[in-house]
Amino acid sequence: MNTKTALGGGIRIEGLRKVYGSGDSAVEALKNVNIAVAPGEVVGLVGPSGSGKSTLLKCLGAIIEPSSGRMTLGSEVIYDNGWKVADLRALRRDRIGFIFQAPYLIPFLDVTDNVAFLPMLAGMPNPQARARALELLTALDVQHRAQAEPSQLSGGEQQRVSIARALANRPPVILADEPTAPLDSERALGVMRILNQMARQAHTAIIVVTHDEKIIPTFKRIYHIRDGQTVEEAGEGRSLE
Repeated sequence: MNTKTALGGGIRIEGLRKVYGSGDSAVEALKNVNIAVAPGEVVGLVGPSGSGKSTLLKCLGAIIEPSSGRMTLGSEVIYDNGWKVADLRALRRDRIGFIFQAPYLIPFLDVTDNVAFLPMLAGMPNPQARARALELLTALDVQHRAQAEPSQLSGGEQQRVSIARALANRPPVILADEPTAPLDSERALGVMRILNQMARQAHTAIIVVTHDEKIIPTFKRIYHIRDGQTVEEAGEGRSLE
């Protein structure tokens, strides 16, 4: 386990299980999942279709409830054989960022408002939320598209905006589900460069679920999930500079 994670921060999953159904029809999708990701770290999660990746991501994102185990976010236990957080919607909104294969930008809002939307939902005043959005768009080099509509953006620009949106509430954890799948090699590596930069700058723990052979060599650590169980291995950690 990474030393920084052991000392606190990031996300830690211990002995996580998820069973669908009961009795003879029960299916154990997750059997014994153990993952630790430190603040500022980007790790890969790989595995064949049906191995449990999607179920694990939904558990981590507080979208479905595990059957047993323990999840710690920062210094707070959020799940221990039952949810320890009263408002799961607020947990997802404020403390977990999501990046998907498709950007899912709101088509009738411009780029700035797409990024500012979550902070405003969390109670941040409109001017402050828009300033935060512009700060992130500038960091991701898409500030020149701040007033554009999503339909006017290229695929790479849309993905950068979705990354900005995921970072808007300064979540301690980001879950990225196949974020480079629709991109060519250059743009895929560009997304990974951005995620690593943002992780370091914001001290965010990032888990990237991927099948993309183009980006797997960039991870320093990889979790393989097979038959509902995880195995950790060292990655190549190929430079993105």
